Amino acid sequence: MIGITSYGAYVPSWRIKRETISGSGHGERSVGNFDEDTLTMAVSATIQSIAGRERKDIEGLLFASTTFPYKEKQNATIVAAASDLRKDIFTMDVGNSLRAGTCGLKTASDMVKSGSVRNAVVVASDTRMGVPGSVFEHSCGDGAAAICVGRDHVVAEIESSYSLYNEMVDVWRSDEDKYVRSWDERFVQSLGYNQTVYEAVSALMKRNHIEPKDIQKAAIYAPDQRRLEELTVRLGFNPKTQVQNPMIGAIGNTGSASPLMLLIAALEEAKAGDRLLCVGYGDGCDAIIFKVTEGIEKVKGKSGLRQSLLESKRYVKDYVTFLEWKGIVRRERGPGKPVQEVSLTSLRRDWREVIRFYGSKCKSCGTIQYPPQRVCTGCHAIDQFEEIRLSDKMGKIFTFSIDHISDPLDIPMILAVVDFDGGGRAVLTMTDHNAKETRVGMPVEMTFRKLFMNDGIHNYFWKCVPLRTK
Repeated sequence: MIGITSYGAYVPSWRIKRETISGSGHGERSVGNFDEDTLTMAVSATIQSIAGRERKDIEGLLFASTTFPYKEKQNATIVAAASDLRKDIFTMDVGNSLRAGTCGLKTASDMVKSGSVRNAVVVASDTRMGVPGSVFEHSCGDGAAAICVGRDHVVAEIESSYSLYNEMVDVWRSDEDKYVRSWDERFVQSLGYNQTVYEAVSALMKRNHIEPKDIQKAAIYAPDQRRLEELTVRLGFNPKTQVQNPMIGAIGNTGSASPLMLLIAALEEAKAGDRLLCVGYGDGCDAIIFKVTEGIEKVKGKSGLRQSLLESKRYVKDYVTFLEWKGIVRRERGPGKPVQEVSLTSLRRDWREVIRFYGSKCKSCGTIQYPPQRVCTGCHAIDQFEEIRLSDKMGKIFTFSIDHISDPLDIPMILAVVDFDGGGRAVLTMTDHNAKETRVGMPVEMTFRKLFMNDGIHNYFWKCVPLRTK
């Protein structure tokens, strides 16, 4: 049996109401903070998907996106390193298509089926942007979803799949474009989305002798709510009971992550025996049928998609801040803030403590230190240490400072001294915070974020963030 063994998702805590963007419109969209990008969200979703399991069992990681930070450098290696996966695994970027997420899912299942890997993680993440004032600016949203595929402890078996391609230019972004572009909506929807998805899903159900009534929930990528309803009615599904809410009004269209995120949402409400349909669209279509197993009860609620990620949210204060976070407009850096540089040699030398977030634990007395030191501050033993991962540790704020003269994107900046549960202490920048609510003793967790970019090099490190609750 091959299928989904676990899953995870990530939605930024920030939202902007569509009426804030243009003065009209319903609902809201998710917005990554100034220090978030496609890669940092992918790390969060990946870590969520493998929580509670042995990371050494993961033998492949496929990273799907249309908005990779690097165009010539594998992005999946950074995700694998930050997620503390083994070095001797297969990593791959799957990009340049809105159905990159489902392409990655099919590839991972084929890898497991062939025996080349036992377990693989597929993570899809996107931060697409439309031209300011455009429909895409309203409809796009930021988010990531990760799914583990394997043979053991399967919670949703892959029963069958069907793929086709459709060569047409409907939605595109060239190498030089920052914003998503499109053509006449009627042309795009009628000859692209509607026709392609209908053909693929119909062929899949016919091949497997399945009727629409046999599908308990359909997780279908959708550019908007209206087009989804038109399509699903045509396919014979009941939009109210059989179609997974696309969350367009809550977080927006998350691009390549959308079908995987909708599949996770469907799994969170599924029961053993249910059949789920997952559909990805982009220059063609991937349609996959899953059969939910008894194992679903062991992982249900694990992703925290609804309570922690969808209902725990804060709002961007204004449209200008939204544009700043997206890098569309820039403020002056302010006094005493020179342009930062990246030392590639030191980054390579210290990558285990910077990217993997390893500290050191004394073999003699158990003292944990970060950054790693040769001499133990507890018993003064020399070179008697073993590595310990801190990225998945919770902690509490021991003390903190508030800086009002910092980068304009991060005012006020909070620098916190964090005591980790189980031992160890680190000085970390806090993000996604409310300065008025920050206090000594506040519980925090770790999050992988982008510090800055210079000379085309993205510099990442770990920060602390308040626990997300409803």
